[in-house]
Amino acid sequence: MAMGPDLRGMSIAVLGGDARELVVIEKLSSLGALIKVMGLPVKDLPGVTVIRNPEEELSGIQALILPVPGIDDNGCLYCPLAAGPLNLNMEWLDRIQPNIPVFVGLAKPKLAQIAAQKNLRLIETMKLDEVAILNSIPTAEGAVQMAMEMLPVTIHGCKALVLGFGRTGATLSRLLGAMGARTMVAARRPGYLARITELNLIPVPFYKLDEYLYDIEIIFNTVPVLVLTEEILRKVSPEAVIIDLASAPGGTDFRAAEVLGIKAVLAPGLPGKVAPRTAGMILAQVISRLLLEEMGR
Repeated sequence: MAMGPDLRGMSIAVLGGDARELVVIEKLSSLGALIKVMGLPVKDLPGVTVIRNPEEELSGIQALILPVPGIDDNGCLYCPLAAGPLNLNMEWLDRIQPNIPVFVGLAKPKLAQIAAQKNLRLIETMKLDEVAILNSIPTAEGAVQMAMEMLPVTIHGCKALVLGFGRTGATLSRLLGAMGARTMVAARRPGYLARITELNLIPVPFYKLDEYLYDIEIIFNTVPVLVLTEEILRKVSPEAVIIDLASAPGGTDFRAAEVLGIKAVLAPGLPGKVAPRTAGMILAQVISRLLLEEMGR
């Protein structure tokens, strides 16, 4: 019987991460990859070993998987499950072959600079439609969960406003509408406004945003630039709740919201918090496909 495609013999390192990367490791192990892991409490899986001497063991790897959030400004890997902090050591990277794929969710400037210096090929998974669209499902569910905990009323019947109609905004808007919220969606493109209308939601052109704010009970922002300015927030009810889903620093003037007595929270990265296994399965599916393509290069 013919065997399906697999990753037998491919050497992959996973440095840091959280429950999502553990799911990725399970998937890659099932495909026969040889996986070297550091900064994660791994199970006893075929082909999986814990890195003891990174300078030696990273030599010869064919792919590197970093945490979805990557590294911070000090070069420290995101690894909440590790016993202590873990820095991305430049001497380790010197042992890695140039031009191998390095998977990360989103690369901050420091990581992009390091990759350029070391001639590594960054693949930002969160910029891929197949990841971002599927990730919008746990993001939307997590946002609604937060809203249910913060609001004194049900989602059904409440006046909700979603800022942005991209991948997350579209999924969230549909979910709110299906739950019976009176859902308004702010967008700029005429095509998006038409689609919002087709979904039986209320389209709001961004230039008219201030006309719709006075009785909104919950605002979800998905726009990664400042849209909820102090001027806009002054037209929002102090009883309203704002959940900002954009990447830090978000699209809300949080200081102004605090002064005005409006409850506002920044909540990026919800998939890994509210549904880490689902988020991990999404990553595993995409990374394994890309690695299979890599083996065929």
